Amino acid sequence: MPTRIVLLRHGQSPLSVERRYSGRGNPDLTELGEAQAAAAATAVAARYPETAAVVSSPLSRAFATAGAVGAALGLPVEVDDGFIETDFGAWEGLTFREAAERDPEVHPRWLGDPSVPPPEGESFADVEVRVSAALSGLLERYAGSTVVLVSHVTPIKTVLKLALDAGPSLLFRLHLDLACLSVVDFWSDGGASVRLVNETSYLP
Repeated sequence: MPTRIVLLRHGQSPLSVERRYSGRGNPDLTELGEAQAAAAATAVAARYPETAAVVSSPLSRAFATAGAVGAALGLPVEVDDGFIETDFGAWEGLTFREAAERDPEVHPRWLGDPSVPPPEGESFADVEVRVSAALSGLLERYAGSTVVLVSHVTPIKTVLKLALDAGPSLLFRLHLDLACLSVVDFWSDGGASVRLVNETSYLP
């Protein structure tokens, strides 16, 4: 049996409304975000009642979303710091345009090179190292089970990138909506099968 990882992005926060870089800042869910979390929780509980664990990033927008899922499944929420969002450093809270204007030399390099971090922040290459380690731990702890992982755009894209054995361009070309579901089966021989990406049909 594979280990099934059900990837759920958190619901809407104030920064996502304004399309701002939202990394280690810790905004709560908006009212719509709470409704999205509730709808996602209902869908997850109906589709994956066999879920063995609900795992979350420590940030409140993810933890609140995970709490709704845990309540629907009757499971506690396990926090794993390895699935926290990217540290966007000096770009935290800025829009794409504001970050590009603030650092006109670094921003375009960052868009094309995963080893380049934002000023005072974390590179996507560093994110992949910690997400890969956290994912390995998850697959070991819950081998052969279904796990719901509630996280953020970059960690979820990174899991999908690892599963697909894809290049870094996936991080910039794949769109993930708020409170979307993606599903990956990981096999003990190292194989993986991406079964679903960015589903939102259950959202209000």
